[in-house]
Amino acid sequence: MSASAPVLSRLMLLEMIQAGRFGVEYQPIVNLSGNEVIGYEALSRFYTHLGESLRPDLVYASLHENPITLFQVEYAQKELQLAERPSGQLFVNLDQDAFFAVGAEAHNNPFIELIRCQDNVVVELIENSEINDAIMSLSMIEAFDALGIETALDDLCHPHSMISVSVLQLVKWVKLDRCVLRMVKNPVFMAFVRQMIGFARATNKKIVLEGIETEADLEVARQLEVDYVQGFLYRPQFINKLP
Repeated sequence: MSASAPVLSRLMLLEMIQAGRFGVEYQPIVNLSGNEVIGYEALSRFYTHLGESLRPDLVYASLHENPITLFQVEYAQKELQLAERPSGQLFVNLDQDAFFAVGAEAHNNPFIELIRCQDNVVVELIENSEINDAIMSLSMIEAFDALGIETALDDLCHPHSMISVSVLQLVKWVKLDRCVLRMVKNPVFMAFVRQMIGFARATNKKIVLEGIETEADLEVARQLEVDYVQGFLYRPQFINKLP
């Protein structure tokens, strides 16, 4: 994590954790051809004592200062996301640092034990710019793959991401970052996006375009011929724990 990344005050973070003010937003993933919801992505949500939302990226940036606390919060989030899940396939994000925070081998990790008891779960790993994270992602994917649990590569084509060929080969799902919609008029960038889609198609991976908010975004998805779409155009479901 960058040393300059903004973080929450320790007092606010501690109060939120002790009170367990966690929530989950289940964002629909929709079949582009039939407009049917085939599953949901579980997104972590956090709240102050006043019920105000805390930015998840700031919460996780702050938690990365203490790996054990990061593990505890991420594990509690996954328990909530799995317990309250809607029907259908469930996509859950899993932080690499949280996964390895307890020092267990990948195949014997508490997250493995938690997720392996569930049906129709896809574990999402974030594409990023750190080689060590890519190595950890590969180890995680191999552990889930050995158990027949599908994995997805999130945020593909994000400007700050790094592509790991080994990771990309193993995942069953590819999720294109919302920046694809912002860069649609950039011919060089879109040539790269189409190549990634072509690779995914040739290797029988399922393709999701994130960030869909308008009918114009849907038209881009149709032109790219992705399989599924996701975004605020579709109404999410919320589960909030506000003691």
